[in-house]
Amino acid sequence: MTKQHSRTIIEVHILQTTAPGNLNRDDTGSPKSVIYGGAMRARVSSQAWKRPTREVFRELLDPSQLGVRTKRVVELLSKRILAIEPNMESVQAVNLAETVLTEGAGIKLAKPRKKKSGEDNQDEDALQESTYLLFMGNRQYDELARIAIDANAQEDAKAAIKKGKKHIKQIIADDRSIDVALFGRMVADATDLNVDASAQVAHAISVQEINPESDFFTAVDDAKQESDDESDSGAAMIGDIEFNAATFYRYANVDANRLNETLGDVSATAQAVGTFVKAFVSSMPQGKINTFAHGTLPELAVVNVRDSQAVNLVGAFERPVEPDYVQHATEALVRRERELETAYGIQPVKTWIVRVGEDTKAAEELAGEVSSLQEVVSSVESLVADRLSQE
Repeated sequence: MTKQHSRTIIEVHILQTTAPGNLNRDDTGSPKSVIYGGAMRARVSSQAWKRPTREVFRELLDPSQLGVRTKRVVELLSKRILAIEPNMESVQAVNLAETVLTEGAGIKLAKPRKKKSGEDNQDEDALQESTYLLFMGNRQYDELARIAIDANAQEDAKAAIKKGKKHIKQIIADDRSIDVALFGRMVADATDLNVDASAQVAHAISVQEINPESDFFTAVDDAKQESDDESDSGAAMIGDIEFNAATFYRYANVDANRLNETLGDVSATAQAVGTFVKAFVSSMPQGKINTFAHGTLPELAVVNVRDSQAVNLVGAFERPVEPDYVQHATEALVRRERELETAYGIQPVKTWIVRVGEDTKAAEELAGEVSSLQEVVSSVESLVADRLSQE
């Protein structure tokens, strides 16, 4: 019989006001946007917030717990081989790396693509790359490096690697890297190496209607400006940058059950969930950040644990909120949560809130008390570990 609390889903709902900026650009350089509720909204894609979230992981976790997403798989693996066997010739290490990846793992490799000019890559000795970004754990690279070294000690290294193909694939398939487990891996050439993502991240949208603005700028030539015989003020370049400012609703969730299936360890799963919550809340896209210094922290973070299904509360903002944006967005978020609870009986198992300022006071209706982010992370980890241990 299925237990009532068989599912453990963690949701993160955030209201965050950013400074004027261009966090996430489209192909024309303009801030991304979307029409929602009949009104233009600022938008930041899920990919643009996943990347900085993963960057925060590096500050919170040991490299052995993380993966690397790259096409330069031959370079990485050959470096690991040479780190273990420094006396090996680099050419031999590269050949072994290519063989392990192609003959062992079944990953397609190719020379880097030609430049846009049509000229061949200037480096004729450029290492082969995977034909797509491959997301694989640091531990996997280390294990594959040892296999390559062991095979090199055999009379026919290539044959030894081919013979161990099943074992090599199993090493990659058993990837226990936290970021790979959370964000998933797709390998078109070898679908048996795919990892289903345990985390979902929504595109962030502004709670209010926005109108993009443009910043006209000039760049001054310092030497020209100091010359007395110049007739102008020294402007050497002019241009404009589009930007916007908004209060964003951000949302993500983690399926702790699926995450635990991938990681195979309750303690590691709880740590992964806590790390994701902390990293997602505190991360910030870096687009044009040197120009706008738009980095902020959320006014409000609501963390729910549900035992039914994940629920995005973006419908609270189908009608754009009016100033004061944070206050009215908080009230709309709370109202939406309560209405869904009444209509569908999906009250969270537990809710925590982290809030700043009086404008977010209405959120206390959801949790009763305010917590710090670190308190929330610790509590979420404990609750996840407890629930998973009872399954």
